[in-house]
Amino acid sequence: MSAHAESVPATKAVEKKASGSSFYTAMRVMPKAQREAMYAIYAFCRAVDDIADDGQGTRAERAVQLDTWRHDIEALYAGGPGGNADFLAPQIRQFGLRKADFLAVIDGMEMDVIEDIRAPDFATLDRYCDRVASAVGRLSIKIFGMDEGPGDRLAHHLGRALQLTNIVRDLDEDAAIGRLYLPLELLREAGIADHQPAKALADPAIDQVVRGLARLAHEHYRLAQDILRRRPKGLLRAPRLMGAVYAQILAKMEAQGWAPPRTRVKVGKGELLLILLRHGFM
Repeated sequence: MSAHAESVPATKAVEKKASGSSFYTAMRVMPKAQREAMYAIYAFCRAVDDIADDGQGTRAERAVQLDTWRHDIEALYAGGPGGNADFLAPQIRQFGLRKADFLAVIDGMEMDVIEDIRAPDFATLDRYCDRVASAVGRLSIKIFGMDEGPGDRLAHHLGRALQLTNIVRDLDEDAAIGRLYLPLELLREAGIADHQPAKALADPAIDQVVRGLARLAHEHYRLAQDILRRRPKGLLRAPRLMGAVYAQILAKMEAQGWAPPRTRVKVGKGELLLILLRHGFM
């Protein structure tokens, strides 16, 4: 059994991996059953994400590992043994999680395995964000108890907002493994023709490119907040908190800028406390 094929991830082990993250803080505001379900989703995402990102094995070998997860998800929903995915069975039953959303996450990870994504066009980037982030949101809104209409719209916008924030935060880390998620159209507008990640990020015009993507993220945050302000049914504290924390990270990055050299921006404990107080979480 591979490192990605542990049977039932222990809750404490998953909590330890997540602790210190904005995800962990947001999940702590949820009731126990929903919190444990979200940790199971987190464990699934970590397992398939590690296959895509840890560089262990050839691309073909990692693709086989993702196919194993696909097979296990399909088998689980067909009523058979779920293999790696067996630990998801209680959450699938309790919250009605959709098979298509699990498979979409795997499809997103496969995009990173097939080839290193470099300067995708906007359509490809949006498809990637939908699979690796908004699909996770669609799983999450079932756990939050939201109706599918407003829930799926929230997953669409908040998932994209969070993923775009991750992209502009992790520029150098992604470049170190050969990836450049900045869209082709914005790179062309800025006159950056070399899409080798390190060279593109060393160009002073990169700040213009990233600010363009940050504006798109802000638009998705705004649309997500519009949905939350209407107070749809469900447990909304976790998505509200995730949105608030990541929007703060994005604002801090904008104040700092993305011209080289860059330093990684974080939200400290004091800032997190202020966000909690400002949004009525304490």
